[in-house]
Amino acid sequence: MSTLLIRLVAPLQSWGTQSHFTNRDTGLEPSKSGVIGLICAALGRPRQAPLDDLIRLRMGVRLDRPGTIQRDFHIVQNVLLPKGNNTKDSIITNRYYLSDAAFLVGLEGELPLLEEIQQALKQPVWQLFLGRKAFPPALPIWMDDGLREDQDLLQALQACDWVVTWPPDKAPHQVLCVLEDRQGSQLRNDVPLSFAGRTFGSRRISTFLIEAPQACRRELMT
Repeated sequence: MSTLLIRLVAPLQSWGTQSHFTNRDTGLEPSKSGVIGLICAALGRPRQAPLDDLIRLRMGVRLDRPGTIQRDFHIVQNVLLPKGNNTKDSIITNRYYLSDAAFLVGLEGELPLLEEIQQALKQPVWQLFLGRKAFPPALPIWMDDGLREDQDLLQALQACDWVVTWPPDKAPHQVLCVLEDRQGSQLRNDVPLSFAGRTFGSRRISTFLIEAPQACRRELMT
């Protein structure tokens, strides 16, 4: 198997998996549904397009800079009710997002599909955003050395340098890794079965610490 690495860096990101209209959550790292939605936008796949090939990709995330959770308080006025033309005066909503986060995401699968995705990220059909349309990426999502033909998912996440710059005296010695794992102890309900029908399946993950990228480790030892 090969691995494609992408970077998700922005002032604001949001990766909700349990959102309701009045309460828009965010996870602590990119969701699989969010990443696949981003790839679909790059490929130009409409909502009703099949997702079988994309959901088979095994996903991992390295939290290079976890960011902090922030909340926006909104009041939405003149909301149309579902059973007619009457409107509700106002609805109070809370919307959560990650501030100043940076993630390295790995997708493990067959090389031809990964090559297609890499090319699409370079020349996306539709606008790319990190969880919400108001949150564009601060850096290109694709990476020059992102396609790792001879590395599995964990090897690629361990071998890649930081996606953001850390001062040598501030960089952590270890970083958190969230890896899709059939034997994992945690369950995530974020596998998109259909974006048109908004239906999702589950997957298992493992969460653990890995050593900091080697480039940074060399700086720390000098």
